[in-house]
Amino acid sequence: MPTTQPIGIFDSGYGGLTVMKEILRKLPQYDYVYLGDNARAPYGNRSFETVYRYTLQCVEWFFEQGCPLVILACNTASAKALRTIQQNDLQRLNPDNRVLGVIRPTSEIIGKISTNKKIGILATKGTVNSASYSIEIEKFSPEVEVFQEACPIWVPLIENNEHNGPGADFFVQKHLHNILAKEPAIDVLLLACTHYPLLLDKIKTFLPDGIQVVAQGGIVAESLVDYLQRHPEIEQRCSQHGTRTFYTTDDVKDFDNQANIFFGEPLESKHLDIR
Repeated sequence: MPTTQPIGIFDSGYGGLTVMKEILRKLPQYDYVYLGDNARAPYGNRSFETVYRYTLQCVEWFFEQGCPLVILACNTASAKALRTIQQNDLQRLNPDNRVLGVIRPTSEIIGKISTNKKIGILATKGTVNSASYSIEIEKFSPEVEVFQEACPIWVPLIENNEHNGPGADFFVQKHLHNILAKEPAIDVLLLACTHYPLLLDKIKTFLPDGIQVVAQGGIVAESLVDYLQRHPEIEQRCSQHGTRTFYTTDDVKDFDNQANIFFGEPLESKHLDIR
């Protein structure tokens, strides 16, 4: 039996580390287990069925580690797998556990940030095609218009550590131009991929004044604080020893080298085979 009951944080690769970093700032006392499914990444261009199957396998693994709560810190997994897992699988796996995503907490507040009520979503193809943000924002802010732009090259740029170089300028400018061409009055741009905060400074460089760029990490962290306060039956099951354990389904040396870019400090991971 597991000796701790950590909070699980899942991503298809590295991006969820930007969310975990913000969660640790708010809630450092809990135990955490991070899993990056790097061997099967990226998820962004995969089918709904494949993303669901991969994500479910990882959620089952988290539950086996004793996690009472799992955060899908991946927009694609949140868009393509979360609802099905919550509605169809949780009762079978463990009805007392919970699986949360990053789309709903972001959608709850993003409409309040916009003055013009015109929001741009920058995301992977999978998240854009799911229309998850349009659907969720409509629930909380029906007066807001949502415009989306898929940026498929941004993740490879970041994961190859090319995001700070001049080679990334063209692709950042291209997608910013595309989304503002859809609606010049956009005043809030949401980075709806957990990789994209690493491009934040470059994005701001090429934007006109008056457009606010929003990353998800802080929003998700604040939402988790609120969730644990409202759900003591879950919070009391989350162990508090301040431990952090990292797993990857790919090569640990490669993961550790890349992870520092996202997490902001060195870490050592363990290898996990998921079949």
